[in-house]
Amino acid sequence: MHRPLRRAAAFCLLLVLLLMARATWLTVAKADSYDNNPANARIAIERYGKPLGNILVGGQPVTGSTPTGGELAYKRSYTDGPLYAPVTGYSSQAYGSTQLESLYSGLLSGTDPRLAGPADALTRTAPPGGDVVTSIDPKVQKAAWDALDGKQGAAVAVDPATGAVLGLVSTASFDPSAIAGRSNADAAAWKLLSADSGSAMLNHALRSTYAPGSTFKLVTAAAALENGLYPDVDTPTVSPDPYTLPDTRRQITNENPAAPCTNASLRVALQYSCNNVFAKLAADLGEARLSAQAAKFGFNLGTLDIPVRAATSVYPDKLEPSQLALTGIGQFSVTATPLQMAMVSSAIADGGVLMQPSMVDKLTDHEGRTVEDFKPQQLTRAMSEKTARQLQSAMVTVVTAGTGTAAAVDGVTVGGKTGTAQNGVNNSGTPYAWFTSYADDGSGHRIAIAVVVVDGAANRSDVTGGGLAAPVAKAMIKAAFGK
Repeated sequence: MHRPLRRAAAFCLLLVLLLMARATWLTVAKADSYDNNPANARIAIERYGKPLGNILVGGQPVTGSTPTGGELAYKRSYTDGPLYAPVTGYSSQAYGSTQLESLYSGLLSGTDPRLAGPADALTRTAPPGGDVVTSIDPKVQKAAWDALDGKQGAAVAVDPATGAVLGLVSTASFDPSAIAGRSNADAAAWKLLSADSGSAMLNHALRSTYAPGSTFKLVTAAAALENGLYPDVDTPTVSPDPYTLPDTRRQITNENPAAPCTNASLRVALQYSCNNVFAKLAADLGEARLSAQAAKFGFNLGTLDIPVRAATSVYPDKLEPSQLALTGIGQFSVTATPLQMAMVSSAIADGGVLMQPSMVDKLTDHEGRTVEDFKPQQLTRAMSEKTARQLQSAMVTVVTAGTGTAAAVDGVTVGGKTGTAQNGVNNSGTPYAWFTSYADDGSGHRIAIAVVVVDGAANRSDVTGGGLAAPVAKAMIKAAFGK
């Protein structure tokens, strides 16, 4: 064979080998990425070619499937979409899916291999989609939504004994049905929702973090008791009023100048929300001990899935003495999700045990047979039972005779802590109004709640945890206990 022919043949063989290698790489190494790419039309056709399984609240579906008559035969529909959007997320023919819709897309569409029976394996057909059974209590969910009354904020309710999430509300919200299809109306709705940096679609209960303000004083108080700074909540502390931050001339004062905060006990300091006491406590504890206590409540936990991923709540490190003192009152750069502050009250209510939060009870096939059961799991022991009892008692005083009286419910033991957190540089923004609490009806039925109201339209003087957030918690407690 002539040399030019040999070279041409070798070059063609090389091209064939390269093409084979490329095809092998695409079909093996890259198969998953293409299979899971939202731009892959085959995925949408497969997912929306038949009705999806449902997400259940209180045993009833809050999702559905509506016939379209097109190649994508069905699109997702939602009952009370804005109310349950923080739980369900959305499933859209054009924009993909989020939250439970995304996490359990295989189960809902019927492609989860756990759903396939022997006949399905033989015929190579996907069975009907399964269902996601949530722990959400529809009465608690609706009560929180109505009580927030359009104000921007979030509310979370947890069963302290099991970690089951009973309520998860985020406002402002959106209707996932409006973006479920591919029409011009869906595109317009998506554009409108995206114009606000997606704020309405952001799950503020899980994904937004705020300065927790005085609600963090429960963490500081737990650290003081656990580390033996004081034997109980009724022993006077060593706390001058005002308190000067270490290495500075800045004085920490209190919202109520007449409050008995000088050398106040932890009970009185929580009752009147004495800043001087908790700033001094943080300085006395030191960063290591206060940070360790915060971690036991869930702060700085790298991964918290309920099963939707929650943002990390942060207790900072490498603090200057003055900064450390400010963290004791939930300021400087301490940040927390509403879920995190519900976890704090949950651990206190459950005798110091913090259960893993979860808003899913179980996964089932289309006939209701359990595919996966989510058993309660302990996350940490946040404090001793003795410390928990002491803090429960002090939190009750906050509601019966302190800043949290707006959360009181007849016939129910309610303990709480208010917070009004600074927002913005030099507190230039409207403060955040917080309330975290627990309630016990005496029959073993308990609930732990956190509420934050971020109401930019409110007058600064009207923003208090007791005034804005505590009434929301009260409504949720009444709904939980049928009051």
